[in-house]
Amino acid sequence: MAGQQRVYRQRIRSTQSLKKIFRAMELIAASRIGKARDRVSAASPYARAITRAVSAVASHTDIDHPLTTERPDAKRVAVLMVTSDRGMAGAYSASVIREGERLIEQLTSEGKEVVLYVAGRRAVSYFTFRHREITGQWTGSSDSPSVETAEEIAQTLLQAFLADPADGGVGELHVVYTEFVNMVTQTPRVIRMLPLEVVEGVADDTHEALPLYDFEPSPEVVLDALLPRYISSRIYAVLLQAAASELAARQRAMHTATENAEDLIRTYTRLANQARQAEITQEISEIVSGADALASAS
Repeated sequence: MAGQQRVYRQRIRSTQSLKKIFRAMELIAASRIGKARDRVSAASPYARAITRAVSAVASHTDIDHPLTTERPDAKRVAVLMVTSDRGMAGAYSASVIREGERLIEQLTSEGKEVVLYVAGRRAVSYFTFRHREITGQWTGSSDSPSVETAEEIAQTLLQAFLADPADGGVGELHVVYTEFVNMVTQTPRVIRMLPLEVVEGVADDTHEALPLYDFEPSPEVVLDALLPRYISSRIYAVLLQAAASELAARQRAMHTATENAEDLIRTYTRLANQARQAEITQEISEIVSGADALASAS
């Protein structure tokens, strides 16, 4: 009985240590989620403005730009997966990877070769363990992405898209990430970013006549300047959405883990008390039995 009681006490101490870790990570995530949400909100006006600008050029010109033209001759397709660098965020990274695997399976069934780009150590570990080639990877700032990282990712993907198919160029770019809806809901999403499909900021519910546009010096030059900025802003918005989703998922997961640790501590405490009571009962029984044996001998 004494050995069983020691086991329960040891489990209580270890669970209490884990509870402190879970609680600390929950508080850290809670302190960062506000800033992450503010960054998502702050980036939205610029994203909407540049989307409207690109929409205007794409909708009011008939030019064939490399970033807006389908490339049926290119069988290689780039897929960017955005996951977290650290765990303890529930099913956050697993949901993105699962959605990415569905996309890869679909593209492969269409006869396309998938080129993997990943952001976040969880995806790097997943594909490295399965001996699958990763063309580009970015780690270290999943919960606090920087503009420099977004521009580096966008530049790498643009170079791959603009390259000739004979030199390893890709014909499409798909991004798999998690959209931050609110503190409770974060939804994995798959978007095709290239060739460009401008669908945001086009709808107009005012039913007013659309303005006429005059491009200076030319629509080609305007698109050359706007589209790389547009891709960079979209990548940055994706990273910000993923960061906010990661922190929200981690806060929720750590809150649940803290509650589970408290339940375990209560359970182990009850079992330890029961073991202690059983030990005391056994000792009393042994004392009474010994006294009866002495009385009978005399």
